[in-house]
Amino acid sequence: MSWTALLDNPQVIDSIYRGSPPRLEGVNIHEVVLSREGPSLRVRFDLQEYPAQAPRKWQLQGFNTVQVQLHFGGLRSVEIDGFSVQPVGDIDISKDGMVEVVISSRETRIRAVADNVYVEKMNAYMDGP
Repeated sequence: MSWTALLDNPQVIDSIYRGSPPRLEGVNIHEVVLSREGPSLRVRFDLQEYPAQAPRKWQLQGFNTVQVQLHFGGLRSVEIDGFSVQPVGDIDISKDGMVEVVISSRETRIRAVADNVYVEKMNAYMDGP
């Protein structure tokens, strides 16, 4: 099962990637935010793959990287071990009643359990020269 099938709004990713979403391995993780509102966890990261048929707006602006922010609502638990200022890692999302996310890199491991997950933001930008 694709990770997008676990989202409350899979169409956000599936429409851009035409039903073949990229894997969440080796992603550049920009931030992980815990909020008492909800409570919730937000994860913002760059996908490794750029869509073969990107939206025209992205093409015209010369974008080459897609950034996604996932929102995990109704946060039940979170564990954080380690920290890095340049985390490149894997994100694994599963669901067995509750949504579980594990973010892992060589230096960091984050595990959280929540009620749901959805794409809060998705945009593109030019990474590098």
